[in-house]
Amino acid sequence: MLNHIVIMGRLVRDPELRRTGSGVAVASFRVAVDRDFAPKDGSERKADFIDCVAWRQTGEFISKYFTKGRMIVVDGRLEMRDWTDKDGNKRTSAEVVVANAYFGDSKRDSDGGNSYGGNNSYGGNSYGGASTGGYGSANNSYSAPASAPASDFAMLEDDDAQLPF
Repeated sequence: MLNHIVIMGRLVRDPELRRTGSGVAVASFRVAVDRDFAPKDGSERKADFIDCVAWRQTGEFISKYFTKGRMIVVDGRLEMRDWTDKDGNKRTSAEVVVANAYFGDSKRDSDGGNSYGGNNSYGGNSYGGASTGGYGSANNSYSAPASAPASDFAMLEDDDAQLPF
């Protein structure tokens, strides 16, 4: 069986970081995800609001680096939860249990800088992320070198010695 979900959208509000009784960090947040199609009647495109929960270092990472309005890319699994409300009614809710989180925009773009044509995802590339897998700590982040040019892209000579990797 396969249960894997990837979503990209903007945070509706700042993530809420809490701790369990044993001190484990858990962040809850909601992501507004635009639908891929516009209605035929010409009205505004609709969005889905998806609840997410991130545990441990991933939750701490999201709480520290993401705020309301920032573009986020998350992957994880969809989980259904059954619960009883205060009136005794049985309810079901769906939420994404986040395994990895990535920046969907750059900090400068979210602060009103250059827009580069919309969602600023640059083809899905991210400049940092959090992983509960084996790729390092949740505090991975990219920061441009102090000598970086003012624009996001720079022409490189054909000399392989100038390649950044």
